[in-house]
Amino acid sequence: MYIDSIKNGIVIDHIIAGKALQIYSMLNLEKLDCSVAILKNVPSKKMGRKDIIKIDSVLDIDLDVLGYFSPNITVDIIMDGKLVEKKHIALPEKITDILICKNPRCITTTEQDIHHIFKLTDAENGVYRCIYCDAKA
Repeated sequence: MYIDSIKNGIVIDHIIAGKALQIYSMLNLEKLDCSVAILKNVPSKKMGRKDIIKIDSVLDIDLDVLGYFSPNITVDIIMDGKLVEKKHIALPEKITDILICKNPRCITTTEQDIHHIFKLTDAENGVYRCIYCDAKA
């Protein structure tokens, strides 16, 4: 299999195997009119297997949320065929409108215009809690 190198774009690397499609949907990459390649189950010395997403365009993406889906993910920014920036993404402190609170008594289930906001409460185990009702995500 051959995937062209990127001239100007973003490479999202070190994604936990099987999570690339979830990230693809969450970032709404299907709406882009540039090339997007998803590589699944790529052999990795560090991870065993990993997924990779290559986007053939430089976009303004909320990269912090990527850490929720796959801790220790890396994002490479490519300009003129060269790596200009490598970002190591960790778990974000706060996630907005990515998760939905499952507590039926939470205000977010009855009020439509309230944002679903979760705060990181246990970084070691990746635990997030709703800021309104304290329910675990």
